[in-house]
Amino acid sequence: MARPTDELVLAWNSLAGDVTVDGWRSIFVTRSGSCELLAARRFPGNCESLLAHFPTATIPLAEKLPEGVGFTIERVEPHGDGKTWLALTRKESGNIDLFIAMVGDVVGVLDQNFNTENERQLASFLGRVRAWQEFMRRGAHGLEPEAEIGLVGELSFLISMIDAGIPASLAVESWVGPLDAIQDFELGTGAVEVKATLSTAGFPAKIGSLEQLDDFIRQPLFLAGIRLSQTESGQSLPDFVSHVCVLLKGNAEAQRLFADRLLVAGFFDAHVDRYVRRFSILGTRVVEVGEGFPRLIHGTVPNGIKRAKYEIDFDRATGENLGPEAAFKKLGVL
Repeated sequence: MARPTDELVLAWNSLAGDVTVDGWRSIFVTRSGSCELLAARRFPGNCESLLAHFPTATIPLAEKLPEGVGFTIERVEPHGDGKTWLALTRKESGNIDLFIAMVGDVVGVLDQNFNTENERQLASFLGRVRAWQEFMRRGAHGLEPEAEIGLVGELSFLISMIDAGIPASLAVESWVGPLDAIQDFELGTGAVEVKATLSTAGFPAKIGSLEQLDDFIRQPLFLAGIRLSQTESGQSLPDFVSHVCVLLKGNAEAQRLFADRLLVAGFFDAHVDRYVRRFSILGTRVVEVGEGFPRLIHGTVPNGIKRAKYEIDFDRATGENLGPEAAFKKLGVL
């Protein structure tokens, strides 16, 4: 849960103004475990910053810190006392409301790791900032209708994995679609690509590359088609998110990883009111992709073609519907 930001905003406001001396101005705001947090501004520039000090953690100089659209994060010594802090700072071009929401969210992640060692708090802090980096890179405006349907499909498949008995941590870790992986789920040496549709005439499935349905890269490879219907009695996207959160209850690491993947996928709690459509799952078809499956891959397209995006009708693709559990067994995770 995000930390309320009223105290931070008041502190930033009190630090604003015309300052002729270069350097940091800061106010202690709170602690999260042993992590000390300051509201700050650095002059010249006068942009809002959150300073975080992890007293027993080491930040390797070789570690590349994230930098997103609208913010920077860097190592600083604001007090000249040799103590290294991380400064999460809004860029002058960055949206202030979005930055405030980001800071509240990141501090909330620290709170979730309140009783853990500093190294773990630092890792969770940087992991969440990296998730925001990707979120902002993709636009930070919420999901378009087609992406909303796609995320519902992926979450429903994730739920089926956990319901089938796959350990929650493994299930969430295997969900790599938000990380721009070739397929949505990577399990063992194989993978599952998930498509979802509201169509009642055929099952249009958009394939994003020559690699996506190429089982030469990962074997076995499955395509899971989830047919949805928009109904009053169905579940909204936030409902699917809540369902997964319930399944992950008590597993702090899986919860943290799931929250990061959701943000990277484009889902942010502040946008939940936008997702009013409710969906019912009419059926799930899981087919192993191999010889005879309709696809374009590097080994079959004419020489010289390097990239391609195309669409298949999954309803017309031959192949036995194995169902999720049989696919999980062939993947070796059940």
